[in-house]
Amino acid sequence: MPLTHRTTPYPHWEFSTAADGDLLRLVPERGGLLSGWRCNGRELLYLDEARFADPALSVRGGMPVLFPICGNLPADQLPLPQGNFTLQQHGFARDLPWELEELPGAVGVRLSLGASPASLAMFPFPFRLQLELSPQPGALAIAVLLHNPGPQPLPFAFGLHPYFALSSLAAAALEGLPEQCFDHGTMAPAATAPLLERLEQGVDLLAQPGAAVRLLDRGSGLALELQAEAPFDLAVVWSDPPRPMVCLEPWTAPRGALVSGERRLEVAPGQTCRLACRYQLIEASGISPQDPS
Repeated sequence: MPLTHRTTPYPHWEFSTAADGDLLRLVPERGGLLSGWRCNGRELLYLDEARFADPALSVRGGMPVLFPICGNLPADQLPLPQGNFTLQQHGFARDLPWELEELPGAVGVRLSLGASPASLAMFPFPFRLQLELSPQPGALAIAVLLHNPGPQPLPFAFGLHPYFALSSLAAAALEGLPEQCFDHGTMAPAATAPLLERLEQGVDLLAQPGAAVRLLDRGSGLALELQAEAPFDLAVVWSDPPRPMVCLEPWTAPRGALVSGERRLEVAPGQTCRLACRYQLIEASGISPQDPS
């Protein structure tokens, strides 16, 4: 079915696939937010609707877009040859209104954001950013296209911040992360396993997995697998107790990359950079809260 505007439980646009009834809920004016994803009859995204109702507050839920930085910069300052620019945590894309349209063939939707006086005051580069969301059987495919129409190289980092709903934090587990990670709490390298044991207390870690990463819900018997393509292959895990959710986020670069240069990406003048990832829903029958394997 085509994009349909809904007013409940909050104003949003809905895209539904005719074959299996999977649907996306989108609020383009709130940072191009994917606020809901139903797959195989399951509502997979967490959204704090009470907080969402107050536009003065940052969103807690859905899938916010992180651009042109992930995390924060030292003192929120981006030093450039053009001068110093103030850029708040995770950048501005999650705060600005986007455009929304259906993809050709009704295979999904496209969200678009271009440079504006508001963005240029924080980040003096022209750009055109597109986020394509395509429901697939048991999955959601995501493609990111960043075009540089300007005369200078366009530096950037990009991330997605999806909040996945769980039966409880106690039921959550992760598979596929490397033994070592970077703890954003201490801003130092750390062993991964002890941090994952603290999901109920709150964790914020970044890792570079060598393959797909799974978020398991041992209460529901479901798992979500993040399949990401380089350079979109860093994984951030974040919990915010007591909210019954965990964020499993693909990033291209660590915090501060536009200053440190670590994994900083650039798009040459007139060129377009493509990033891709996919979330696959897996029926993980046999997993229970009493069985941590």
